[in-house]
Amino acid sequence: MYTLSENCPRKDVCVQNGKGLIHIKDLTDKEGLYGHGRMFAHVTVDPGCSIGYHNHEHETEFYYIIKGEAVFNDDGKEVIVHAGDICATGYGHYHGLENRTEEPVELIALIVME
Repeated sequence: MYTLSENCPRKDVCVQNGKGLIHIKDLTDKEGLYGHGRMFAHVTVDPGCSIGYHNHEHETEFYYIIKGEAVFNDDGKEVIVHAGDICATGYGHYHGLENRTEEPVELIALIVME
């Protein structure tokens, strides 16, 4: 199976009541995750924008930071993450991510099911 980049669905949305719009390029759909996940996407967070603070029940969300610097809120504790860093949140824990810099942040988001 393969998917050409130009065929990947794209959307600009406010995520979890965060600031501004987040740019999401879906890399596959639920069928492509064979029932083991609900999201696999390339995400861009523009300067001043954020993914709002939220929790995950019965699933885990991973962020793999590709480019830039962001503030990751891990159950209320803020940590600076950079390209190459990995963030994971699941099983009732909370997280959010904010871009407080002047450059876009790019990441891969993957949500896997329990």
